[in-house]
Amino acid sequence: MIPELFKIGPVTINSFGVMAMLAFLIPTLLLRKEVARKKLDPDFANGIAIAAMIGGFLGARIYYIAERWEQFLARPTEYIFTGAGLVWYGGLIGGVLAVYWYASRNKVPFLLVADLAAPLLAFGQVFGRCGCLLSGDGDYGPATDLPWAMSFPNGIIPTNELVHPTPIYDMVILFVIFLFLWGIRKREKPLGFQFGLYLVLLSIGRIITELFRNTSIVLMGITMAQLISIALILAGIALMVYATSRAKNAESDQPAAAR
Repeated sequence: MIPELFKIGPVTINSFGVMAMLAFLIPTLLLRKEVARKKLDPDFANGIAIAAMIGGFLGARIYYIAERWEQFLARPTEYIFTGAGLVWYGGLIGGVLAVYWYASRNKVPFLLVADLAAPLLAFGQVFGRCGCLLSGDGDYGPATDLPWAMSFPNGIIPTNELVHPTPIYDMVILFVIFLFLWGIRKREKPLGFQFGLYLVLLSIGRIITELFRNTSIVLMGITMAQLISIALILAGIALMVYATSRAKNAESDQPAAAR
């Protein structure tokens, strides 16, 4: 693996940092086009990306530290200033809160923004998981003798064992989710439905990939990420039901002449 790509004087360019930059830059360019398609100012997408980046980074770092609290107390600087160690679910929660604040501040419906961003969140995470793979930050799974097993001798958290390259599993699932959501984005759907569907698909994928990770069990054979995934599946289903119900109610309230 290649945790460090190259150095410019005293500055080290990390593979994780480059992938994190691409994870925001490329989806932001696509989001600008999607925002313009909805007759909004394309520059609004830049503010959304910045809010998501700041909120996502803080949320991801807090989640990562919370999962490793004892290790953090022993070596706090290593966990605060490392270039890796960003947990997606923490980033999702932090990013959603920050984007909700920014959208509300600009008087744009949050669910509209969430629907537009849904496929791009999955696309951005593909780059993020590529960063995990290149940096070897410990997201790999247990030992295996499968033909595609990999070792990470030069990773941030090295291993010479052949293990499940779990970030690759994530990348494949997330790219399929992106292609599907991107393909249906222009279909008529109730506001909030696309984002709810994203939550469901993302969480199902994470439940599957958690089976190939070295994550601690917290309850009845289930990891914390799987517990959060179950909660997000329920939240996503509830959002889709709510969006559909609200759209039907709005349609039924219209005068017959207006239909």
